[in-house]
Amino acid sequence: MSARSGLLRGLHLRNVRPSKHAVASPGHQRRLLNHFTARVPDSEIQHELSRVVRNARSPPFTLAVKDNIATTTSPLLPTTCASPILQTYTSPIEATIVAQLRKRGGVIVGKTNLDEFGMGSHSTHSFFGPVAQQQGRFSAGGSSGGSAVAVAEGDAEIALGTDTGGSVRLPASYTGVVGYKPSYGMISRYGVVPYANSLDTVGFLAREVKWIHRLVVGGGLWAVHDEKDPTSLSAAARRRCASVREGYSHHHKSPRKGQHLEGVTFGLPLEYNIAELDGSVRNAWADAAKALQALGARVVPVSLPSTRHALSAYYVIAPAEASSNLAKYDGVRYGGTCQTTKKENDDDGVLYSAVRGAGFGPEVKRRILLGSYTLSSKAIDNYFLQAQKVRRLVRRDFDRVFKLSNPLLSGGSEEDEATFDLSDLPEEIPMENKFGPAEVDFLLCPTAPTLAPRLGDVLDGEVVDAYMNDVFTVPASLAGLPAISIPVPGTGGEAGRSGSAGLQLLGQYWDDARLLSVAAAVMECLGGYTGEK
Repeated sequence: MSARSGLLRGLHLRNVRPSKHAVASPGHQRRLLNHFTARVPDSEIQHELSRVVRNARSPPFTLAVKDNIATTTSPLLPTTCASPILQTYTSPIEATIVAQLRKRGGVIVGKTNLDEFGMGSHSTHSFFGPVAQQQGRFSAGGSSGGSAVAVAEGDAEIALGTDTGGSVRLPASYTGVVGYKPSYGMISRYGVVPYANSLDTVGFLAREVKWIHRLVVGGGLWAVHDEKDPTSLSAAARRRCASVREGYSHHHKSPRKGQHLEGVTFGLPLEYNIAELDGSVRNAWADAAKALQALGARVVPVSLPSTRHALSAYYVIAPAEASSNLAKYDGVRYGGTCQTTKKENDDDGVLYSAVRGAGFGPEVKRRILLGSYTLSSKAIDNYFLQAQKVRRLVRRDFDRVFKLSNPLLSGGSEEDEATFDLSDLPEEIPMENKFGPAEVDFLLCPTAPTLAPRLGDVLDGEVVDAYMNDVFTVPASLAGLPAISIPVPGTGGEAGRSGSAGLQLLGQYWDDARLLSVAAAVMECLGGYTGEK
């Protein structure tokens, strides 16, 4: 933190109450991993676990919360977003999802480190320093790297993260745990510091899928509408979506080994087999497909032609929304005042400019500038509006390959109902019948193009290179679809690197219950991480 202390010279934080737990002591966490920004003392955790055992209907579990999700529980923990501008800020409100999990037995153990305001793919753009795994040698992924490491190290049974373009699934892939992004609008975002409103989703990390299933489906989180969150799906819409989906019955049990695989059709997107795909990840993907076939599932190739444009569209839309969301950090509403030695009438000493210049890190500044440019009158037609058109095409590609229809498209336009132009389909896609190729229940693809890279290589590499890590996770975020990353044994990887690769399962909108059940069965049958240290 000393390396960045210069950023705070002259910065006086306003309207905040410093907490005695504001910064994690090196004695309370593994110094090389740096996955917590604040920790709750062990004695208080044990006391709270005992209290929950006495009073809760469901068994207690330890919960780590990403530090861009508001908490107000005792002891008071800050919500810093890993940014200098909020380094001691404590929230007056508690995020809805945190309150929901505490009512279901969750006991908070601390706030986890992240890329500043969730902007990054390796959790290296943090005021508290980078997050690492495996004795500090490898990247933990981002931006929810701290949450992923907390689960992988056994510090928490469940961790909350936020997924804007893969920020839960990518760290899960790198650290060998499960990372789940729900359908957009299912889990309340109230109390989550926004990055990109139309993409942000609260996600869950755990060692086993069944723990997430127990909360989201068994615990009824899917059914709860939050009036405080304008993006939360209404109660009527939730009932309508659930009525055309399986797995949301009150009598539905947690998935068991071997369930839900025979007769299920998995699609392998041809566009995801890119030249940059690491050999060990490609082998794990191919081995998983063969294993699923042996278990009675059907595996077919599919085409998602708009995928090649998805990453470019994401890095136009997300920074544009971020530039608007971060405008509030001006030293008046949020942030601090800059006490400079310059004269008040000096243009360089303007409050707004000085506070943002000192309080934001380089990656956040980069995305603000990019987003401001794409929203300018000169560029909005050529960039932002075109990116929104690509986003629609990405969603349409998914709707065309899934057996289930999108419940949000009531009736649907002719464009939405149309099938692919058969003349444009790749030769590798076989025809199911005269109407077109096979439709699928789920998509199976890698979560990331590579295994976890060395942290030193990430810190020394080009910033734009890190953006490529989101190439497989961004499409589901643009379409608002549920997706989950599960660990499977990797083959042919570098010695000393994580022994698992991340495979991603994607489902149609609001098919989360079935997706979680199938993911649990796939993970167990493929020999994924079972939650044992």
